[in-house]
Amino acid sequence: MLVAACAPRDPFPLPQGEPGVQAVSLLGDSLIPVRPSDSVWAVQRTQLDSAHAALVTDPASPDAWIWLGRRLAYLGYYRPAIAAYATALASYPGDARLLRHRGHRYITVRDLDAAIADFVAAAKLVQELPDEIEPDGQPNARGIPTSTLQFNIWYHLGLAHYLKGDFPRALSAYRECLKVSGNPDALVATSHWLYMTLRRLGEREEAERVLLPITADMDVIENGAYHRLLLMYKGEVAPEDLLPRDEAADAVQNATVAYGVGNWWLYSGDTTRALDVFRGILRGSQWAAFGAIAAEADLARIGTPAN
Repeated sequence: MLVAACAPRDPFPLPQGEPGVQAVSLLGDSLIPVRPSDSVWAVQRTQLDSAHAALVTDPASPDAWIWLGRRLAYLGYYRPAIAAYATALASYPGDARLLRHRGHRYITVRDLDAAIADFVAAAKLVQELPDEIEPDGQPNARGIPTSTLQFNIWYHLGLAHYLKGDFPRALSAYRECLKVSGNPDALVATSHWLYMTLRRLGEREEAERVLLPITADMDVIENGAYHRLLLMYKGEVAPEDLLPRDEAADAVQNATVAYGVGNWWLYSGDTTRALDVFRGILRGSQWAAFGAIAAEADLARIGTPAN
């Protein structure tokens, strides 16, 4: 007698339809991801389906869970991504990669305390271990990954503390991050946030020392926005020349650059101009961008309405 083969159990059914509200901003607004173009949506949905199929085939693979969570987040399914990482962590609580990725998405949905807890736990797990390159989900123009696991743990831990306004703890994390910033892209990313943190702490001389290794001819692959901002901090580029003028350009880069410029004006004493820039960032579409979250956090902390 023939016995029908049983289909493998689906360990994590995919969400259907487009993402709804995924977060509440630090100013109390409901946040819904902006749908990408049809062509981008189709490509990323195919990538998500492939990641899901790999998980169904091998649900005991932490890598399969990581890629499922990453592909979910790229399409704006931030809450399902967090749920996927949580499901995997129930079986693999010692996997620092799962904690690092969940912590990132906790930042996206503005749960900063949960993000900090994940990154602190991940940092303890990788102590004394060699660092490892983290593969890109959306490769850059050269197809060269520019970040590592330990870099991402410390970088995002510093960011979470910065967003909470805890600049001393942010400073400590970024100093650790600098130790594992082994290429120009990592160096400019860490140096940007480290510089801003020091300026917020009133440590201008130390902040200026952060800029010493930064030069215009650095071979930066994907973090050009951070590189340009650092050159602005050195006085080689005017703030007004960096502010985005093309609304159709990369909205994440726009938010990154605008926040750096606004922050420059803030600790230079021009609070009115800085807050105008922060409000402008929040009128953009990319609320998951770190520059947008930082602008939101500053407006919430200062007690100034976004409009």
